[in-house]
Order: sequence, then structure tokens, then C-alpha cells
Amino acid sequence: MLSEDDLKLVDALQARPRAPWSSVAKAAGMSAVTSARRWQRLTERGEAWISAYRGGELRGRIVLCFVEIRCAPGRALTVAQTLAADSRVTSVEYTAGQCDLLVHVVTRSLPDLADYLTHQLSALPDAVSSRTHVLTRLFCEGSTWRVRAIPASRREALAMPSTRRVPPVTRFDSLDHALLQVLSENGRAPAPEIAARVGTGETTVRRRLAMLLDSGTLILRCEIARSLSPAPVTAMLWIRIPPDRLEATARSLAALPETRMCAAVSGEANVLLIAWLTSQQQIAGLEHMLAARFPRLSVLDRTITLRQVKLMGRLLDEEGRAIGQVPLLATQFPTRAESE
Repeated sequence: MLSEDDLKLVDALQARPRAPWSSVAKAAGMSAVTSARRWQRLTERGEAWISAYRGGELRGRIVLCFVEIRCAPGRALTVAQTLAADSRVTSVEYTAGQCDLLVHVVTRSLPDLADYLTHQLSALPDAVSSRTHVLTRLFCEGSTWRVRAIPASRREALAMPSTRRVPPVTRFDSLDHALLQVLSENGRAPAPEIAARVGTGETTVRRRLAMLLDSGTLILRCEIARSLSPAPVTAMLWIRIPPDRLEATARSLAALPETRMCAAVSGEANVLLIAWLTSQQQIAGLEHMLAARFPRLSVLDRTITLRQVKLMGRLLDEEGRAIGQVPLLATQFPTRAESE
């Protein structure tokens, strides 16, 4: 596991990925120089990094789904690596359970998803069968998960300087695409560097970036290599909740400290809960707690991740360290012309 100081640094950047080093230092209890140096070391080793992806209203214009895949014996990792090279596949997990792989796919529409499943996934000779679950409602996702290493008394150092209300951004243009690509590589890239790379003024970059981030249209997420995390085990619970209780129950599930993601999905199981736990033995305790708190909830299946191969565009090694990147497919993002 990472050192306590490194965990505090990650915790600070999970709360506010682009906070000034002075604020990060105050929250983490170290100097700004030390904070910057530690972060550089973590990123160079692939032990932590910041992902960038789109959220807000624009996320509702794309199709997100989870595909369970069964592979030919001994071929799961080969299939996983092939899928990881595809920019439509955001994450790939090698799992123990009813399927060999769980793959997160993003397309522009349901027909595009059908085309991908029919002509791309089915063309893989070692992918024997698959089952697709379309995400219909996202209650929480990975940007809300925390390592919880910083005491509450220090978190005020990470508060935003203002609480101004920012209207949602409903259209992406070429500048927004360019900003996203730069931040996908380095979520803490300085504004002058971003301006030079995208070919516009620094003031424009600061203004547009502030609007995208403050409105939640762009999301930055500080990640940590799972083998070095205080919660290294991923459990995926496929849950059935009566429709009249789905909204309230899913919101309660999303608020659990173990929850990494909670989403309503198509299929017999209408909710997928992804939890990050300290050990595989904790899964039984989690299910027991769910049964006690939510008596109308049924766990239909559970899966454990053996290895993450790709996470939000980052390629990972056997220990979960970042070793490369596959940029998200640019055409997933509607342009101004397409939105009008």
C-alpha cells in the first residue's frame, strides 16, 4: 500500500484534482514543494494519475453499457488486451464469476452499440458469448470515491474559492475536445501548457476550463493503482430492486463508503453496484448489511475482479499501475453543429 503521506496526497487530489499545490499541501500536511514532488513520483511510476472524461448533461447523449463476456479457455487476457486497444471501450476487467470479462463500452447511440456488438465484438474468435446491460441511470461513479486519509479538520483547505452557479454546458466544440484530450493525458497540466497545445490564449483556456469543470461537464478523477490502495478488492453485485423502491434504495447504496459506482441497468438485475473493499472476505459482510438494511433488495449475482486491464482509458499492468493510454473516441462527443 502507498505510504500514509502519499494516501493523503491522493485523497486531496480526489477531492479537488486541480487544486493549487498550496491548498493540497495544507490539506495533506506537507509543503507545496513536497506535494508536487511526491505527485510527480507517483505519476512517473504509474501508481496514481488523473483521468478526464465527460459528465453532466452531455453524458446523457451517449450510450454507456456493461458487457459480460465469456471467453475460450485460457484466452480471457488475450481478448481483454484486444478490447483494451479500442477507444470505445473505456474499462476492461478480468473477473471471477459468471463471466470472464466485464467491459465498459461507450457509443453514440443504440444503433452504434448494436453495430459494435455485431461487427466488432462478435468478430473476436475467442469471445464465446456475451450479455449486454445498458446503463439507464447513474447514481454515482468513481469520482466520488475517496481513500479517506485526510482528517475532516483539514478538508476545508480544498474548498472551492466560490460557490457560483454555473449553467450546464450542452454543446461541445473543437476547443472542448482539445481540452479534454490534454487533460486526459495530464489532468494537472498548467494553463500555459494547455494553451500552447490547443493553440489558443491562456485566458480563454482558464475561462472555458472553469466553466466545463464547475458545471460538471468535464470530470477529473484521481486514480490509484489497486494493488497500492487501502481497498484493493473490487466486487460487483448485480441487484434486483422493486421498481417502486429503486430510486430511494439506489441513492442509499450510492452513499455507502464502499460504493465505487451505482447504476440502474437493463436486465433481470436492474442495479449494478461496484464496491471497493479491503478483502474478498468483506463481500459476505457487505451482502449481510444490504439484506438487513434493504429487505426488498435481492443480490442475483456477484463477481470479483482478478485484474484490471484498462480503467477509463488507462492501460494497466498486472499490479494496476498505469502503463499507457488509449484516448476516448472523439466522435462520442457531439459538436455544436450536431447539437443544434
